[in-house]
Amino acid sequence: MRAAHQWPGHERLGAAVKAPVPQRCDNGEMNVQRILVPVGGVALVALGYHYAGWPGVALSAGALVMWVLLHFTRLIRVLQRAGRRPIGYLDSAVMLNAKLKRGMTLMHVIAMTRSLGQLQSEKDAQPEVFRWTDPSDSWVECVFDGGRLVRHEMYRPPAPPEPLEPPASGEGSAPT
Repeated sequence: MRAAHQWPGHERLGAAVKAPVPQRCDNGEMNVQRILVPVGGVALVALGYHYAGWPGVALSAGALVMWVLLHFTRLIRVLQRAGRRPIGYLDSAVMLNAKLKRGMTLMHVIAMTRSLGQLQSEKDAQPEVFRWTDPSDSWVECVFDGGRLVRHEMYRPPAPPEPLEPPASGEGSAPT
């Protein structure tokens, strides 16, 4: 097994780096969804032909095209919304941290934040590390491998110390 991935700024994550990142295999191991969706599409067209002939093929192919267009429209809408906001900023890092779950896709996280994350790792390197910062300088750093969330960490800056108030003018003064 290979050692955990290293990326710029990995020392900030502390103990989180110690856990090995699941290895991605690009030489034939495939995600079940990548197999089932095309097989399901072919099966739908075959069933359409079996039960209704060529009109069934047209109906099932039209349904598949509609499904692809719905996903494409959602993708474009998410990216348009994210393109209108500054890169790496969001309204609340605490809320994002509470909503994140292992295995979420990068597109789902971008849809939740309505902002593209600030890339912290090298470009086109796996795993990808993105950071989102809120107005209070709290940030959430997310590690994605193969487009799926592997882990995330939240940082909140320490609260500034309360200023000491001087005693009121009537208190602590000697009587005259």
